[in-house]
Amino acid sequence: MTEPRPTDELKYTPLRAAHVRLGGRMVPFAGYEMPVQYSTGIIKEHLHTRAAAGLFDVSHMGQIALRPRSGRIADATHALETLLPGDILGLATGRQRYTLLTNRDGGILDDLMVSNRGDHLMLVVNAARKAFDETHLRSHLSDSCTVEPLLDRALVALQGPAAEVVLETLAPELTSLRFMDARAVTLLGAACFVSRSGYTGEDGFEISLPAGAAEPLWDALLRNPKVAPVGLGARDSLRLEAGLCLYGADLDETTTPVEAALEWAIGKARRAGGQRAGGFPGAEAILGQLPPPRPPEQAGEGRVGVTRRRVGLRPEGRAPVRAGALLFRNEGDAEPVGIVTSGGFAVSLNMPIAMGYVPPKAATPGTRVFTEIRGKRLGVIVSKLPFVPARYKYR
Repeated sequence: MTEPRPTDELKYTPLRAAHVRLGGRMVPFAGYEMPVQYSTGIIKEHLHTRAAAGLFDVSHMGQIALRPRSGRIADATHALETLLPGDILGLATGRQRYTLLTNRDGGILDDLMVSNRGDHLMLVVNAARKAFDETHLRSHLSDSCTVEPLLDRALVALQGPAAEVVLETLAPELTSLRFMDARAVTLLGAACFVSRSGYTGEDGFEISLPAGAAEPLWDALLRNPKVAPVGLGARDSLRLEAGLCLYGADLDETTTPVEAALEWAIGKARRAGGQRAGGFPGAEAILGQLPPPRPPEQAGEGRVGVTRRRVGLRPEGRAPVRAGALLFRNEGDAEPVGIVTSGGFAVSLNMPIAMGYVPPKAATPGTRVFTEIRGKRLGVIVSKLPFVPARYKYR
């Protein structure tokens, strides 16, 4: 059978043939044909990832190399810091950091990972935003850096408590990595770049490798009985349990990092009083939303200048609450005060969960708000995030 060629409307990852062989149900996603699930189904894929190791194709994500024209890595880190609030200058070689591109109003243009590879920076950006991000980087940084999209590379993620044991058989040196470490390594003869990170809340690895080497590595990992392929459906339910944001749902250009409860991604050096305070788009708006330092006993959910806050939500009953559902402060209110941005069923907890935005006064865990399902008001309890504790390897 002849493999169909991708079109301008729909692209394929280097692992498309492998997904079809495995019985993957292919759907359009972010301009790509991607597996939403395999024959075992979303629930089993989700539980297998939590219990052993799930293998994900995330080659639709954008991979971009940012290289300093001067040859000095500090010039690339300084340049990138003009576009985001993260402390990139303080990012050591072999380390990775989560950060956010912001606009002049403080809104989030994209969330991304940045790795320091010693002589250049490696960026992993969202699939739906990678064309925008590339243009954005070129328009602001071309004088000091080259912006190189890595179009000939794939990206796979191995996630779960057995991920280290599985990958150790191919590269024993990777066991020394800790959460957010990143290293160049050879896997099955291919030059790879591996980070200890992921999008499930589990320990695991993300592996960037040449497109032509993706299928041999994919097949080799699946020969281990601890590993099962996992599609987009379980990827979404896993990240929701972990309280992780999805760009375009929980984050967008109208949402600030502080509203999104991502102020931890704003480097201390970039905050008021820091060595490199401000200097990024929307700095005045974003830093103005941060509260002044307070003793722990006085800490609360309120934020200076913030009118909404991302929170976890636990619907009462068994009915899932989906994205777009409105939230009301009281059962009989006509005017909504918030909205659900992600919602579904927590397979690990056997209950519905969601995330959304509510006013700061309603953001305290235990607060009861209401939503509407099929014409009936349903109670929803504001909850701490994550719903399922993360199991990253820090030591």
